[in-house]
Amino acid sequence: MNSIIRDLSLAAEGEKRINWVQRYMPVLQEIRRDLTKRQVFAGKTIVMSIHLEAKTAFLATVLQEAGAKVIVTGSNPLSTQDPIAAALVKRGLTVYATHGCTEEEYTQYLNHALDHKPHLILDDGGDVTALVLDSRKDAQERLLGGSEETTTGVQRLRVWDKEKKLQFPMVAVNDSLCKYLFDNRYGTGQSAWDGIIRTTNLTIAGRNVVVAGYGWCGKGVAMRAKGLGAHVYITEIDPIKAIEAVFDGFTVLPMEKAARLGDIFITVTGCKDVITKAHYPLMKDGAILCNAGHFDVEVNVRELSELADKEFEARQNIKGYTLANGNTLFVLAEGRLVNLAAGDGHPAEIMDLSFALQALALDYVQTNAEWLSPKVYVMPKVIDEKVARIKLEAMHYAIDTLTSEQYAYLYEEGSAE
Repeated sequence: MNSIIRDLSLAAEGEKRINWVQRYMPVLQEIRRDLTKRQVFAGKTIVMSIHLEAKTAFLATVLQEAGAKVIVTGSNPLSTQDPIAAALVKRGLTVYATHGCTEEEYTQYLNHALDHKPHLILDDGGDVTALVLDSRKDAQERLLGGSEETTTGVQRLRVWDKEKKLQFPMVAVNDSLCKYLFDNRYGTGQSAWDGIIRTTNLTIAGRNVVVAGYGWCGKGVAMRAKGLGAHVYITEIDPIKAIEAVFDGFTVLPMEKAARLGDIFITVTGCKDVITKAHYPLMKDGAILCNAGHFDVEVNVRELSELADKEFEARQNIKGYTLANGNTLFVLAEGRLVNLAAGDGHPAEIMDLSFALQALALDYVQTNAEWLSPKVYVMPKVIDEKVARIKLEAMHYAIDTLTSEQYAYLYEEGSAE
Protein backbone atom coordinates (compact mmCIF):
# COMPACT_ATOMS: atom_id res chain seq x y z
CA MET A 1 0.00 0.00 0.00
CA ASN A 2 1.22 3.49 -0.84
CA SER A 3 2.16 5.96 1.87
CA ILE A 4 -0.51 8.12 3.50
CA ILE A 5 0.85 11.57 4.38
CA ARG A 6 -0.41 15.15 4.32
CA ASP A 7 1.57 16.77 1.51
CA LEU A 8 4.62 15.50 -0.37
CA SER A 9 5.54 19.07 -1.36
CA LEU A 10 6.63 19.68 2.26
CA ALA A 11 9.59 17.33 1.84
CA ALA A 12 12.21 20.05 1.33
CA GLU A 13 11.48 21.58 4.72
CA GLY A 14 11.59 18.15 6.30
CA GLU A 15 14.98 17.48 4.75
CA LYS A 16 16.37 20.65 6.30
CA ARG A 17 15.20 19.59 9.75
CA ILE A 18 16.62 16.07 9.44
CA ASN A 19 19.96 17.32 8.10
CA TRP A 20 20.19 19.80 10.96
CA VAL A 21 19.70 17.32 13.81
CA GLN A 22 21.89 14.56 12.37
CA ARG A 23 24.90 16.88 12.62
CA TYR A 24 24.47 16.72 16.40
CA MET A 25 24.02 12.96 16.70
CA PRO A 26 27.58 11.58 16.48
CA VAL A 27 26.85 8.27 18.24
CA LEU A 28 24.10 7.35 15.80
CA GLN A 29 26.39 8.47 12.97
CA GLU A 30 29.05 6.01 14.19
CA ILE A 31 26.49 3.22 14.57
CA ARG A 32 25.18 4.10 11.12
CA ARG A 33 28.57 3.55 9.51
CA ASP A 34 28.98 0.15 11.14
CA LEU A 35 25.45 -1.16 10.49
CA THR A 36 25.46 0.10 6.90
CA LYS A 37 28.82 -1.48 6.14
CA ARG A 38 27.59 -4.84 7.42
CA GLN A 39 24.04 -4.46 6.00
CA VAL A 40 22.76 -6.05 9.18
CA PHE A 41 19.07 -5.62 8.34
CA ALA A 42 19.21 -6.81 4.74
CA GLY A 43 15.99 -8.61 3.85
CA LYS A 44 14.23 -7.47 7.02
CA THR A 45 11.08 -5.35 7.35
CA ILE A 46 10.99 -3.00 10.34
CA VAL A 47 7.83 -1.26 11.54
CA MET A 48 8.44 1.89 13.58
CA SER A 49 5.65 3.45 15.64
CA ILE A 50 7.25 6.64 16.89
CA HIS A 51 6.83 10.38 17.37
CA LEU A 52 7.54 11.36 13.80
CA GLU A 53 9.98 14.27 13.92
CA ALA A 54 13.49 14.97 12.65
CA LYS A 55 15.47 12.81 15.08
CA THR A 56 13.27 9.74 14.67
CA ALA A 57 13.44 10.29 10.92
CA PHE A 58 17.23 10.08 11.07
CA LEU A 59 16.94 6.80 12.98
CA ALA A 60 14.55 5.47 10.33
CA THR A 61 17.05 6.46 7.64
CA VAL A 62 19.87 4.66 9.46
CA LEU A 63 17.81 1.45 9.58
CA GLN A 64 17.01 1.80 5.87
CA GLU A 65 20.66 2.34 4.96
CA ALA A 66 21.52 -0.78 6.96
CA GLY A 67 19.38 -2.79 4.53
CA ALA A 68 15.90 -2.74 6.05
CA LYS A 69 12.57 -2.04 4.42
CA VAL A 70 11.29 0.56 6.89
CA ILE A 71 7.62 1.27 7.53
CA VAL A 72 6.94 4.33 9.69
CA THR A 73 3.80 5.38 11.53
CA GLY A 74 3.16 7.81 14.36
CA SER A 75 2.72 7.09 18.07
CA ASN A 76 0.60 10.15 18.86
CA PRO A 77 -1.91 12.04 16.66
CA LEU A 78 -0.37 15.43 17.45
CA SER A 79 3.36 14.66 17.41
CA THR A 80 3.71 13.86 13.70
CA GLN A 81 5.41 16.62 11.73
CA ASP A 82 4.07 16.57 8.17
CA PRO A 83 7.27 17.90 6.55
CA ILE A 84 9.23 15.04 8.15
CA ALA A 85 6.74 12.46 6.89
CA ALA A 86 7.07 13.89 3.39
CA ALA A 87 10.87 13.85 3.53
CA LEU A 88 10.91 10.19 4.53
CA VAL A 89 8.65 9.26 1.63
CA LYS A 90 11.04 11.12 -0.69
CA ARG A 91 13.85 9.02 0.82
CA GLY A 92 12.03 5.85 -0.16
CA LEU A 93 10.44 4.87 3.13
CA THR A 94 6.76 3.98 3.53
CA VAL A 95 4.92 6.31 5.91
CA TYR A 96 1.41 6.26 7.35
CA ALA A 97 1.11 9.41 9.45
CA THR A 98 -0.58 12.82 9.39
CA HIS A 99 -0.54 15.54 12.03
CA GLY A 100 -3.88 15.95 13.79
CA CYS A 101 -5.31 12.64 12.59
CA THR A 102 -8.39 11.25 14.32
CA GLU A 103 -8.13 8.32 16.73
CA GLU A 104 -9.73 6.13 14.04
CA GLU A 105 -7.18 7.24 11.44
CA TYR A 106 -4.36 6.72 13.95
CA THR A 107 -5.41 3.09 14.46
CA GLN A 108 -5.81 2.61 10.70
CA TYR A 109 -2.23 3.79 10.19
CA LEU A 110 -0.94 1.29 12.74
CA ASN A 111 -2.83 -1.48 10.97
CA HIS A 112 -1.52 -0.41 7.55
CA ALA A 113 2.00 -0.64 8.94
CA LEU A 114 1.39 -4.13 10.30
CA ASP A 115 0.04 -5.25 6.92
CA HIS A 116 3.71 -5.35 5.88
CA LYS A 117 4.30 -8.32 8.25
CA PRO A 118 7.43 -7.02 10.02
CA HIS A 119 10.42 -8.99 11.19
CA LEU A 120 11.11 -6.34 13.85
CA ILE A 121 9.05 -3.62 15.54
CA LEU A 122 10.26 -0.44 17.20
CA ASP A 123 7.51 0.84 19.47
CA ASP A 124 6.98 4.04 21.43
CA GLY A 125 4.24 3.63 24.02
CA GLY A 126 3.18 0.09 23.19
CA ASP A 127 0.28 0.71 20.80
CA VAL A 128 1.62 -1.32 17.89
CA THR A 129 2.70 -4.12 20.24
CA ALA A 130 -0.80 -4.19 21.74
CA LEU A 131 -2.30 -4.69 18.29
CA VAL A 132 0.13 -7.49 17.45
CA LEU A 133 -0.85 -9.28 20.67
CA ASP A 134 -4.57 -8.85 20.09
CA SER A 135 -6.36 -8.15 16.81
CA ARG A 136 -3.29 -8.40 14.57
CA LYS A 137 -1.76 -11.72 15.56
CA ASP A 138 -1.31 -12.34 11.84
CA ALA A 139 1.52 -9.79 12.00
CA GLN A 140 3.52 -12.28 14.07
CA GLU A 141 4.04 -14.39 10.94
CA ARG A 142 7.68 -13.30 10.52
CA LEU A 143 8.15 -11.38 13.76
CA LEU A 144 11.43 -11.93 15.60
CA GLY A 145 10.77 -9.33 18.30
CA GLY A 146 11.38 -5.65 18.87
CA SER A 147 12.20 -2.78 21.20
CA GLU A 148 10.28 -0.27 23.32
CA GLU A 149 11.33 3.34 23.86
CA THR A 150 9.22 4.65 26.74
CA THR A 151 8.50 4.16 30.43
CA THR A 152 4.78 3.76 29.69
CA GLY A 153 5.45 1.23 26.95
CA VAL A 154 7.74 -0.82 29.18
CA GLN A 155 5.11 -0.81 31.94
CA ARG A 156 2.64 -2.29 29.46
CA LEU A 157 5.20 -4.86 28.30
CA ARG A 158 5.84 -6.01 31.86
CA VAL A 159 2.11 -6.47 32.48
CA TRP A 160 1.79 -8.57 29.31
CA ASP A 161 4.90 -10.52 30.31
CA LYS A 162 3.55 -11.18 33.81
CA GLU A 163 0.22 -12.32 32.37
CA LYS A 164 2.04 -14.62 29.90
CA LYS A 165 0.55 -12.73 26.95
CA LEU A 166 3.85 -11.61 25.43
CA GLN A 167 4.55 -13.91 22.49
CA PHE A 168 7.90 -12.54 21.27
CA PRO A 169 11.01 -10.95 22.85
CA MET A 170 11.03 -7.21 23.45
CA VAL A 171 14.00 -5.13 24.60
CA ALA A 172 13.14 -2.44 27.15
CA VAL A 173 15.40 0.28 25.77
CA ASN A 174 13.85 2.68 28.28
CA ASP A 175 15.50 0.71 31.09
CA SER A 176 18.99 1.20 29.68
CA LEU A 177 21.20 3.54 31.69
CA CYS A 178 22.09 5.60 28.64
CA LYS A 179 18.39 6.09 28.02
CA TYR A 180 16.67 6.96 31.29
CA LEU A 181 19.56 8.84 32.90
CA PHE A 182 19.69 11.23 29.95
CA ASP A 183 16.57 11.02 27.76
CA ASN A 184 14.07 10.87 30.63
CA ARG A 185 15.83 13.39 32.85
CA TYR A 186 17.67 15.91 30.66
CA GLY A 187 15.59 15.34 27.53
CA THR A 188 12.16 15.67 29.12
CA GLY A 189 13.43 18.37 31.45
CA GLN A 190 14.43 20.64 28.57
CA SER A 191 11.87 19.73 25.93
CA ALA A 192 8.83 20.03 28.21
CA TRP A 193 9.78 23.59 29.10
CA ASP A 194 10.65 24.32 25.48
CA GLY A 195 7.10 23.32 24.52
CA ILE A 196 5.52 25.31 27.35
CA ILE A 197 7.52 28.48 26.77
CA ARG A 198 7.14 28.58 23.00
CA THR A 199 3.39 27.87 23.29
CA THR A 200 2.57 30.38 26.04
CA ASN A 201 5.27 33.03 25.46
CA LEU A 202 5.32 33.54 29.24
CA THR A 203 8.12 33.79 31.78
CA ILE A 204 8.65 31.01 34.31
CA ALA A 205 10.62 32.97 36.92
CA GLY A 206 8.65 33.69 40.09
CA ARG A 207 5.79 31.35 39.21
CA ASN A 208 4.58 28.42 41.29
CA VAL A 209 5.19 25.27 39.27
CA VAL A 210 3.59 21.98 40.33
CA VAL A 211 5.31 18.85 38.98
CA ALA A 212 3.23 15.70 39.42
CA GLY A 213 5.58 12.72 39.66
CA TYR A 214 9.24 12.57 40.69
CA GLY A 215 10.57 9.75 38.56
CA TRP A 216 13.40 10.44 36.14
CA CYS A 217 11.19 12.63 33.93
CA GLY A 218 9.78 14.52 36.90
CA LYS A 219 13.28 15.09 38.27
CA GLY A 220 14.30 16.67 34.96
CA VAL A 221 11.22 18.89 34.72
CA ALA A 222 11.61 20.06 38.32
CA MET A 223 15.35 20.71 37.92
CA ARG A 224 14.79 22.88 34.84
CA ALA A 225 11.90 24.73 36.49
CA LYS A 226 14.13 25.56 39.43
CA GLY A 227 16.83 26.75 37.05
CA LEU A 228 14.30 29.01 35.33
CA GLY A 229 13.53 30.68 38.66
CA ALA A 230 10.26 28.98 39.56
CA HIS A 231 9.02 27.98 43.01
CA VAL A 232 8.67 24.22 42.55
CA TYR A 233 6.19 21.93 44.29
CA ILE A 234 6.17 18.14 43.88
CA THR A 235 3.26 15.72 44.23
CA GLU A 236 4.00 12.02 44.63
CA ILE A 237 2.51 8.67 45.72
CA ASP A 238 5.88 7.00 46.41
CA PRO A 239 7.34 7.92 49.84
CA ILE A 240 10.90 7.22 48.69
CA LYS A 241 10.64 9.49 45.67
CA ALA A 242 8.88 12.08 47.82
CA ILE A 243 11.65 12.23 50.40
CA GLU A 244 14.19 12.37 47.57
CA ALA A 245 12.38 15.46 46.26
CA VAL A 246 12.53 16.99 49.73
CA PHE A 247 16.27 16.37 49.95
CA ASP A 248 16.63 17.90 46.48
CA GLY A 249 15.17 21.09 47.94
CA PHE A 250 11.55 20.91 46.77
CA THR A 251 8.29 21.19 48.68
CA VAL A 252 6.19 18.00 48.59
CA LEU A 253 2.45 18.07 49.16
CA PRO A 254 -0.77 16.39 47.96
CA MET A 255 -2.38 17.58 44.72
CA GLU A 256 -5.41 18.88 46.63
CA LYS A 257 -3.17 21.42 48.35
CA ALA A 258 -0.94 22.03 45.34
CA ALA A 259 -4.01 22.83 43.24
CA ARG A 260 -4.55 26.02 45.23
CA LEU A 261 -0.94 27.18 44.76
CA GLY A 262 0.08 26.36 41.22
CA ASP A 263 0.42 28.72 38.29
CA ILE A 264 1.66 25.96 35.98
CA PHE A 265 0.95 22.24 36.40
CA ILE A 266 2.95 19.53 34.60
CA THR A 267 2.08 15.84 34.94
CA VAL A 268 4.81 13.24 34.39
CA THR A 269 3.49 10.16 36.18
CA GLY A 270 2.46 7.64 33.51
CA CYS A 271 -0.83 7.22 35.42
CA LYS A 272 -4.35 8.42 34.70
CA ASP A 273 -6.50 11.00 36.51
CA VAL A 274 -3.67 12.86 38.20
CA ILE A 275 -5.57 16.16 37.88
CA THR A 276 -9.37 15.83 37.94
CA LYS A 277 -12.67 17.57 38.67
CA ALA A 278 -11.78 17.51 42.36
CA HIS A 279 -8.90 19.90 41.67
CA TYR A 280 -10.16 22.31 38.99
CA PRO A 281 -12.46 24.45 41.20
CA LEU A 282 -9.56 24.96 43.62
CA MET A 283 -7.20 26.41 41.02
CA LYS A 284 -6.27 30.03 40.42
CA ASP A 285 -7.70 32.02 37.57
CA GLY A 286 -5.29 31.65 34.65
CA ALA A 287 -3.66 28.41 35.82
CA ILE A 288 -1.95 26.48 33.02
CA LEU A 289 -2.15 22.70 32.79
CA CYS A 290 -0.07 20.38 30.63
CA ASN A 291 1.20 16.82 30.44
CA ALA A 292 4.58 15.32 29.61
CA GLY A 293 3.53 11.68 30.08
CA HIS A 294 2.98 9.45 27.05
CA PHE A 295 -0.84 9.25 27.03
CA ASP A 296 -3.40 12.06 27.33
CA VAL A 297 -4.97 10.62 30.49
CA GLU A 298 -3.07 12.39 33.25
CA VAL A 299 -4.93 15.71 33.04
CA ASN A 300 -8.60 14.69 32.82
CA VAL A 301 -9.66 17.13 30.11
CA ARG A 302 -13.06 15.48 29.69
CA GLU A 303 -14.01 16.30 33.29
CA LEU A 304 -12.72 19.85 32.88
CA SER A 305 -14.90 20.25 29.80
CA GLU A 306 -17.92 18.99 31.72
CA LEU A 307 -17.31 21.56 34.47
CA ALA A 308 -16.75 24.48 32.09
CA ASP A 309 -19.44 27.02 31.20
CA LYS A 310 -17.35 28.17 28.25
CA GLU A 311 -14.56 26.74 26.08
CA PHE A 312 -12.46 28.71 23.61
CA GLU A 313 -9.19 28.68 21.71
CA ALA A 314 -6.97 31.13 23.56
CA ARG A 315 -3.97 30.71 21.28
CA GLN A 316 -2.61 28.00 19.02
CA ASN A 317 -2.28 24.82 21.10
CA ILE A 318 -3.98 26.48 24.11
CA LYS A 319 -7.62 25.92 25.01
CA GLY A 320 -9.38 27.94 27.70
CA TYR A 321 -12.06 26.57 30.04
CA THR A 322 -14.11 29.09 32.06
CA LEU A 323 -15.66 27.56 35.18
CA ALA A 324 -18.80 28.51 37.08
CA ASN A 325 -16.71 30.39 39.66
CA GLY A 326 -15.46 32.70 36.91
CA ASN A 327 -11.92 31.34 36.80
CA THR A 328 -10.42 30.29 33.48
CA LEU A 329 -7.98 27.39 33.24
CA PHE A 330 -5.79 26.77 30.20
CA VAL A 331 -4.81 23.37 28.80
CA LEU A 332 -1.84 23.03 26.45
CA ALA A 333 -1.84 20.63 23.46
CA GLU A 334 -5.12 18.95 24.46
CA GLY A 335 -3.36 17.36 27.43
CA ARG A 336 -1.10 15.37 25.12
CA LEU A 337 2.71 15.29 25.30
CA VAL A 338 3.53 18.98 25.56
CA ASN A 339 7.15 18.53 24.48
CA LEU A 340 6.12 16.90 21.19
CA ALA A 341 2.57 18.10 20.51
CA ALA A 342 3.70 21.69 21.19
CA GLY A 343 7.42 21.41 20.44
CA ASP A 344 10.16 19.49 18.64
CA GLY A 345 10.78 16.89 21.34
CA HIS A 346 14.05 16.20 23.11
CA PRO A 347 17.32 17.81 22.02
CA ALA A 348 19.25 16.01 19.29
CA GLU A 349 22.29 15.39 21.50
CA ILE A 350 20.11 13.53 24.02
CA MET A 351 18.22 11.42 21.49
CA ASP A 352 21.56 10.53 19.95
CA LEU A 353 22.04 8.15 22.88
CA SER A 354 18.51 6.74 22.88
CA PHE A 355 18.32 6.10 19.16
CA ALA A 356 21.77 4.55 19.00
CA LEU A 357 20.46 2.13 21.62
CA GLN A 358 17.31 1.52 19.55
CA ALA A 359 19.31 0.58 16.45
CA LEU A 360 21.57 -1.71 18.47
CA ALA A 361 18.58 -3.25 20.27
CA LEU A 362 16.99 -4.32 16.98
CA ASP A 363 20.30 -5.78 15.84
CA TYR A 364 20.57 -7.59 19.19
CA VAL A 365 17.11 -9.12 18.78
CA GLN A 366 17.65 -10.37 15.25
CA THR A 367 21.15 -11.67 15.99
CA ASN A 368 19.99 -13.61 19.05
CA ALA A 369 16.47 -14.51 17.91
CA GLU A 370 17.12 -18.25 18.07
CA TRP A 371 17.59 -18.29 21.84
CA LEU A 372 15.58 -15.26 23.02
CA SER A 373 12.37 -16.19 24.85
CA PRO A 374 9.07 -14.30 24.62
CA LYS A 375 9.73 -11.92 27.50
CA VAL A 376 11.10 -8.46 28.32
CA TYR A 377 14.87 -8.01 28.14
CA VAL A 378 17.16 -5.20 29.29
CA MET A 379 20.03 -4.22 27.02
CA PRO A 380 23.34 -5.84 28.00
CA LYS A 381 25.56 -3.45 29.95
CA VAL A 382 28.33 -3.80 27.38
CA ILE A 383 26.08 -2.12 24.78
CA ASP A 384 25.20 0.69 27.20
CA GLU A 385 28.89 1.26 27.83
CA LYS A 386 29.71 1.17 24.11
CA VAL A 387 27.23 3.97 23.46
CA ALA A 388 28.55 6.01 26.39
CA ARG A 389 32.17 5.67 25.24
CA ILE A 390 31.34 6.80 21.70
CA LYS A 391 29.48 9.81 23.12
CA LEU A 392 32.35 10.76 25.42
CA GLU A 393 34.83 10.57 22.57
CA ALA A 394 32.59 12.66 20.32
CA MET A 395 32.38 15.30 23.06
CA HIS A 396 36.18 15.22 23.49
CA TYR A 397 36.18 13.80 27.01
CA ALA A 398 38.38 10.99 28.32
CA ILE A 399 38.21 8.80 31.40
CA ASP A 400 40.65 6.71 33.43
CA THR A 401 41.02 2.94 33.21
CA LEU A 402 41.77 0.46 35.98
CA THR A 403 45.29 -0.89 36.33
CA SER A 404 45.57 -4.67 36.50
CA GLU A 405 46.18 -4.37 40.22
CA GLN A 406 43.08 -2.22 40.71
CA TYR A 407 40.98 -4.64 38.68
CA ALA A 408 42.20 -7.55 40.77
CA TYR A 409 41.47 -5.65 43.98
CA LEU A 410 37.88 -4.94 42.93
CA TYR A 411 36.85 -8.05 41.05
CA GLU A 412 39.08 -11.06 41.69
CA GLU A 413 37.94 -13.26 44.53
CA GLY A 414 40.10 -13.09 47.64
CA SER A 415 42.22 -10.21 46.36
CA ALA A 416 40.89 -7.53 48.70
CA GLU A 417 42.49 -7.37 52.12
